[in-house]
Amino acid sequence: MTEETPGFDEKPDVPSGANTDDAEPEAATPSEEEVASPAGDVQQTAALTAQLDQVRTALNERTADLQRLQAEYQNYRRRVERDRVQVKEVAAANLLSELLPVLDDIGRAREHGELVGGFKAVAESVETVVAKLGLQQFGKEGEPFDPTIHEALMHSYAPDVTETTCVAILQPGYRIGERTIRPARVAVAEPQPGATPAAAKEEKADDEESGGTEEV
Repeated sequence: MTEETPGFDEKPDVPSGANTDDAEPEAATPSEEEVASPAGDVQQTAALTAQLDQVRTALNERTADLQRLQAEYQNYRRRVERDRVQVKEVAAANLLSELLPVLDDIGRAREHGELVGGFKAVAESVETVVAKLGLQQFGKEGEPFDPTIHEALMHSYAPDVTETTCVAILQPGYRIGERTIRPARVAVAEPQPGATPAAAKEEKADDEESGGTEEV
């Protein structure tokens, strides 16, 4: 004979008239993680925005460094090219300076009519070669005297000049580009002290002539 355990098979008391199927479930209480979720999203967004700003700042700095490096490289290339041209001009000037006496002899022979035959052909070949190297001759009679490119070896006064003028070219000048290898050696003439310039004399004569014709 077994003993029954009291209350094991007993059913819970249900109030009369109550339907167990109609019982409303209790409202679920949000967990702490769900409550903290919006705040966590805001913090994460702020962190990502800060990282993005840092990346943009670093990108701008690297771009500026690259642009500065490119500008320095371009300046370096220009300096190298300028130095290369200057070195070339200096080397050509040193070489051509040694040939100037030969060119002077050729010029004197041409003036005296001695540039004939084979000597003429050689002389013209030399002049062609030095011209290809950039050598230019300058200095003409009648041009104003410029102490930066002219060297006055003779000086005189003349009534028909209004300023210091080259009246004779004793030796032509030579240059390469903007570099003067040898100034033109010239004879210069200045207006006579106290003399009335020729242009002023002509203008005065014209005035006197026109004034005389107006009188009746």
